[in-house]
Amino acid sequence: MEKQPAVYIMASKRNGTLYTGVTGDLVKRVWEHKNNLVEGFTKKYNVHTLVYFEQHIDILAAITREKQLKKWDRVWKIRLIEEQNPEWKDLWHQIIQ
Repeated sequence: MEKQPAVYIMASKRNGTLYTGVTGDLVKRVWEHKNNLVEGFTKKYNVHTLVYFEQHIDILAAITREKQLKKWDRVWKIRLIEEQNPEWKDLWHQIIQ
């Protein structure tokens, strides 16, 4: 996957702790989360499973979408995840191909 701005949601497990982020390099950023190279929330709460992502044309659009998602209720985020990833599978292998 080439570098492209993206919004992503990571989870500790199905219906577990969620983290919403934005990045210009999804593969690199998820790899950092998975390997506990990012200090803070995802490391503290073992949030290592990529369960949702969406790519954007530019970083400003991605940042706007991330801010929108962060305001959403938890149930809305879960619905968004389950619409595209009902099994809560780790999408890591999908983005590294």
